[in-house]
Order: sequence, then C-alpha cells, then structure tokens
Amino acid sequence: MSVTFETRSDGVGLLQMQDHAGRNAMSERFVGELTRALRAAAAWREGKVVVLSGLPEIFSSGADRETLVGLVSGRLSPTDILLPKLVLDLPVPVIAAMEGHAVGGGLALGLSCDLAVLARESRYCASFMNMGFTPGMGCTRLLEWALSPALVAELLYTGVAKRGRDLEGHAGVNAVVPRAEVMPRALDLAERIADKPRPALELLKRTLSLPRRRAFEETLTLESFMHQITLRDPSVLAGIEEHHVE
Repeated sequence: MSVTFETRSDGVGLLQMQDHAGRNAMSERFVGELTRALRAAAAWREGKVVVLSGLPEIFSSGADRETLVGLVSGRLSPTDILLPKLVLDLPVPVIAAMEGHAVGGGLALGLSCDLAVLARESRYCASFMNMGFTPGMGCTRLLEWALSPALVAELLYTGVAKRGRDLEGHAGVNAVVPRAEVMPRALDLAERIADKPRPALELLKRTLSLPRRRAFEETLTLESFMHQITLRDPSVLAGIEEHHVE
C-alpha cells in the first residue's frame, strides 16, 4: 500500500503517504488510495486529530505525467481530484507534516490542512504555470490562508520553488523547522489537540474551516473554467513532457 492510515489510542490518527517509487506523485491509483484513507479517517469516530505526512525527502510531487496527460486529453476532469475538499471536510483537524518537498498538487494538499509544519531545507513549489496551464486543486485561493497574497501571487505566476527557510517569518504556517524536527513538532501539536473533547473539536473545525470550504467551492468553478482553456493549448503537452524529464 502506498497510503496507510493508523490510529492511536489517544485519538491521534497517522495518515502516511509512502510511495517511494512514485515519489508520492498523484497517479490515479495513488489518488484512489489517498481518497480511501481520508474517508477512513473521516469515519473514525474516536479520532481527535489526523497527522498527514509523506516521505522524509518528498511530501508529494504533485500529479504524475499520466494524470496530467489525461487532463489535457479530457479523459480526466480537474474535478476528479478533490483531495483538498476531503481534507477540509474531515470532521477533526488535520496537521500536515511536510518534511519533504511539495510540488503542485502536493503543495495544495498540504496547505489545505488546518495546521502545517514545514522543513527549512525542503522546497515548496506551485509548478502549474511552468507546464503552461493555470493552477488547480484550489491553489488560487487556498494558499492565501497559509501564505501572504503577495507571496502566493509570486509562487503561482512564476512557478518558482521556495525553500522552507525562505518562508520562515513570512508565512502563516504553524512552524518552519529543520526537517528532523517536523514530525516531532506535528505530533506535539496533535497530542495537545487530542486531549480536547471530540464534540468541541468538531464544532471548532467546522467554524474555522468554513471560509476555506466556501472559497474552495468558488475556486473549483473558476479553476475549471481556466483549465477548459489552458489545458487545450497544444503547447501544454510539450510543457508536461519537459517538466517530467528525469
């Protein structure tokens, strides 16, 4: 299994993305496994908080080549990948432990969580425009809850990768720490949350996530419209091929 979900007796759930060969890229198979794991977390009635983590070197490398080609061909729709919505709709808080690099949809996934811990050494990139099409997975709005609007605009327009240390002091994330400290910091946050009563956590999650849930629904419409135009540009396939050259 590339994605696992484990529960602890204290109410902390551990959702781990562990596709070493695929670098946690969002293939159709991987998205299916992650979707099932997120639904299992949502159905866990004893849960208080979920920690979402990747590999030490890579949190998620975003959509894989086949998925991107499927989007360009029309075989897949951008609305087929609604992972941020599943995170936002989870009844309890989700903490992203982003030890490794996060690219494109991987960054969108991590920063859709309620809390996020980044690594100073790792790179974070919204790479969509590097391949010639507009951002997706809610990036155009959701990132603003974790980073400043000006910084988000730079990331989205340029596709530049920022080290975690470049975001320290400027980002609205919970912590930017050395890579080795990301999981301990995320687990410390989780344990502090897990000693609170579940009903209160559910109510607070619904309240605090409401603006982002509303924004995601609005953004999904706008991003889908932009994709109808940009994904049909013949140059996009060349951009995808160039981006995915190893």
